[in-house]
Amino acid sequence: MNHTRTTTTPAEAAWIVILCFGWFILASSQSVAAGFQSGDFSDSAMLPTLAMEVLCASIALLVLYRRGYAVTSLYPAPTPAGIALGIGLYGVSLYASWLAVMPFVSGSPQPIDELMARASISLPTIVLFALINGAYEEIFLLGFLLRGLRGHGLSMALGISLLVRVLYHLYQGPLGAVSVLAFGLVLSLYYIRSGALFPAVFAHVLADIVPFM
Repeated sequence: MNHTRTTTTPAEAAWIVILCFGWFILASSQSVAAGFQSGDFSDSAMLPTLAMEVLCASIALLVLYRRGYAVTSLYPAPTPAGIALGIGLYGVSLYASWLAVMPFVSGSPQPIDELMARASISLPTIVLFALINGAYEEIFLLGFLLRGLRGHGLSMALGISLLVRVLYHLYQGPLGAVSVLAFGLVLSLYYIRSGALFPAVFAHVLADIVPFM
């Protein structure tokens, strides 16, 4: 089988989204329904999440490979230039997120603020989580979903990718979701323009590490 395909169909995309993000969307929705009282940032909570991401990614990549998808094209290629671009991209996305939430800031604590305030997570787990989670999200949201659906219209591909990203971050509260949307939009526009996945992954890694510092 010739593994050169980088496009996807809406049906295949839906199955991969359900596999890779369905559980996380469900858990995020349950957190909203519970009044944002569920969940925490701790080693005991984050390590199972990482195990789930590794398992889901392995299954998804195997399924795509068996269906003739160019799986190797989803692997980010680290370079010094990519790291520098990732740092700059993180800075731009941080500023965009700040601009997006500023009109809605009321001064009352947001669910994500409360989660961060009671976080009890070790530095090794933070770094491990950032490396795996950053790669996981951007590989499937940008590399697979956004790129794969572009043949069905850029607005559709971008919209679906951003919608999935926001849905599994709803546990962060309304302003957290707005911030995630702005962050995802910056990374998506960069990827659309450049086609380079690693800078977006590195920017996401920084976004997962810096707040805990």
